Amino acid sequence: MPIAAALLIPFIPDPGDGKTIRWYALGVALVTFLVTAGAYLNGYDPSVAGLQLIERVEWVPKLGLAWSVGADGLSMPLILLTSFITALAVLAAWPVTFKPRLFYFLILAMDGGQIAVFAVQDMLLFFLSWELELLPVYLLLAIWGAKKRQYAATKFILYTAGGSVFILLAALAMGFQGGGPPSFEYTALAAKEFGTRFELLAYAGLLIAFGVKLPIVPLHTWLPDAHGEATAPVHMLLAGILLKMGGYALLRFNVQLLPDAHAQFAPLLVVLGVVNIIYAALTSFAQRNLKRKIAYSSISHMGFVLIGIGSFSALGTSGAMLQMVSHGLIGASLFFLVGATYDRTHTLQLDEMGGVGQKMRKMFALWTVCSLASLALPGMSGFVSELMVFVGFVTSEAYSLSFRIVMASLAAVGVILTPIYLLSMLREIFFGKENSELVSHSKLVDAEPREIYVISCLLVPIIGIGLYPRLMTDSYRASIEALVQREEASMARMIPAGRQGLIRQNLPLALLNPGGEAQQHLLVAPLLPSAGG
Repeated sequence: MPIAAALLIPFIPDPGDGKTIRWYALGVALVTFLVTAGAYLNGYDPSVAGLQLIERVEWVPKLGLAWSVGADGLSMPLILLTSFITALAVLAAWPVTFKPRLFYFLILAMDGGQIAVFAVQDMLLFFLSWELELLPVYLLLAIWGAKKRQYAATKFILYTAGGSVFILLAALAMGFQGGGPPSFEYTALAAKEFGTRFELLAYAGLLIAFGVKLPIVPLHTWLPDAHGEATAPVHMLLAGILLKMGGYALLRFNVQLLPDAHAQFAPLLVVLGVVNIIYAALTSFAQRNLKRKIAYSSISHMGFVLIGIGSFSALGTSGAMLQMVSHGLIGASLFFLVGATYDRTHTLQLDEMGGVGQKMRKMFALWTVCSLASLALPGMSGFVSELMVFVGFVTSEAYSLSFRIVMASLAAVGVILTPIYLLSMLREIFFGKENSELVSHSKLVDAEPREIYVISCLLVPIIGIGLYPRLMTDSYRASIEALVQREEASMARMIPAGRQGLIRQNLPLALLNPGGEAQQHLLVAPLLPSAGG
């Protein structure tokens, strides 16, 4: 729907200032959000683990390509998040007057492409959707970015397009594996018996592709550059939605379709998650550019997603899912405030700020609340998600006690560093020594009603989830539990009984003896349509 609506933008009469176009784009984004919310409330049953809202049409039968879409617990929350953040990003783009037709066309096209990534149920169709959102992001960076926009846009397209090659190769290999007519639908791929070596190769390739988007250190370097040059609405889409595509794809493909390989790669995901948390937190602490500081903070927070995915725990995996939703909301709010602050101060250097708290009290209040949410203050969604990941990993029966203690202790370092660099950032912007030149020459207007409204819309779910997490966790609990059951069945097959090291020597009986028929059911159940579908 957003893509179809975007194609009508060139035909809409507009005097040239973009006022008509922006109202049209806002209307389309709001209707899209209402449609997705209506589908969740009226056509989606959170207690069902399988696919719902299914639609399937043969597209290119000879290639095994079908228009197959649906939603389950892994995708429905992220579809809602996408349409919600996009509607607010359009509102955040209200001041854009340079080439408004192209700008809003790209925003709506990006909205449709990202919803498609989460909704499609065919791996080739997933690849096409994954590629569809690359061009809008490239153009949004290259045309509306800051001084180094061409460098940042080129770096983004090289990293992400390079990673996409692995998705295409893995999709073709998995679709043609086993002989017979090719099929790329998730249900067909989940039922196939891939060899262990094949799964490991496919898993490694997909981990690189999705690790670029997540991003995983050292595949992360495009993100600070992209954020450093982007405008506020593009920031919101990058931090709020784009990074979540990597986490979702890891759950959908690496965990769900390649469970035997995941049983062996999971400890690596945990280690990479800890590296993300510590490295990005330390780097963020050292940044003097406001955008890059928040960008590295995003990388650090996505490390918890990796730990949760590799935890072999329903609680930890649920925490990873909640962390994606939570960070989407918090990241979008912080980057929106970065853009609003830059519009007033015309600088991103912390050394050039200071003492503006007296003139921008409302802005300071908004910054404080969003920063407290980012540092995982109890009562905010970030606290719940990170706590679920920690507890889920520490109590996981899959790992040895020593590995759990070491990894949890190291991850806790990042949790300690986060409030330090966020609170010191607030002090440098709003307090400290007043920059007399900035205060005297800049029009330090306080937060406008539009800006307060955008942040309020983001804070409502942040605080709501923080106070009552089941608002979100109930929407995907059944799918996560089925996914973890499949992980456990694969672990029982793949981990030798006497293996020492990261994986516990004596696995729980439930993992060692999942049962023949039941085990086969676990392999396919998470992807099957619901009884009503």
